[in-house]
Amino acid sequence: MTQSISPAFDFESRYADVHGQRMYYVDTGGHADRPAVVFLHGNPTSSYLWRNIIPHVSGQRRCIAPDLIGMGRSDKPDIAYRYADHMHYLEGFLEQMALEQVVLVVHDWGSGLGLDWARRHADQVAGIAAMEFIRPVASWDDWPENLRQPFRAFRTPGVGEEMIMDNNMFVEQILPGAVSRGLTEAEMQHYRAPYPDAASRKPLWQWPNELPIAGAPADVVERAEAYMDWLDTTPIPKLLFSADPGILLSPAGARQLAQRWPACELVELGEGLHFVQEDHPHAIGRAIADWLD
Repeated sequence: MTQSISPAFDFESRYADVHGQRMYYVDTGGHADRPAVVFLHGNPTSSYLWRNIIPHVSGQRRCIAPDLIGMGRSDKPDIAYRYADHMHYLEGFLEQMALEQVVLVVHDWGSGLGLDWARRHADQVAGIAAMEFIRPVASWDDWPENLRQPFRAFRTPGVGEEMIMDNNMFVEQILPGAVSRGLTEAEMQHYRAPYPDAASRKPLWQWPNELPIAGAPADVVERAEAYMDWLDTTPIPKLLFSADPGILLSPAGARQLAQRWPACELVELGEGLHFVQEDHPHAIGRAIADWLD
């Protein structure tokens, strides 16, 4: 019997004070003797993305899912929201959690941050589960064809701000357009709620400008190249998810990585685009739980 995909977000609200700002997070489940599982979302989502996945895992592990600074229910300080800004707050959050060992579950910019953090804190990482993750893209010709025009526009001064901050395009069009089943109105209301006006959407606009495409921005390219090299050699157990056709990771590309990376298991989810958590949450949750066992 197929499990339904619930729009409900039934978790206790928690906040951590990080560098003078409040960061929202989910903290549920138990078993302090086992590595906690940290779920990291990307753009333009929040911990809400993991709502149907966490219950599959929380019976056997402590599950923590923060909202990145400026996103979801976390505070929205007046900062640039560059990659380094997000890493500053994420590092501070993870330090506060005082976790000796973690399993990272990462997606989109949660992977861009989480994989870099894992490379630099490898002794704290017990496992990595990744889906539709950020990698360096050599040229715009290697970016998905149907997304080249809008994403180049997002990076055009004056144009990108109007598209994303004024017209809320990332939430209203990019997000539902990258879910195979679409999103219900109840789900869209959850995703819209943190971004009621142009100022609140500054992080959503900055993230496309951080994508490591054609050598820019150089600092993000350097970080992404470093963690990709590290993934080729580290024996840390990995679980890699792919969808068909996917957006950032094709099934064929995922199979190549799974063969190349040490200690990597591959889960092929079937039909899906970028936000695979909205199409296959129960398959993802069960696979993570089985892998953790």
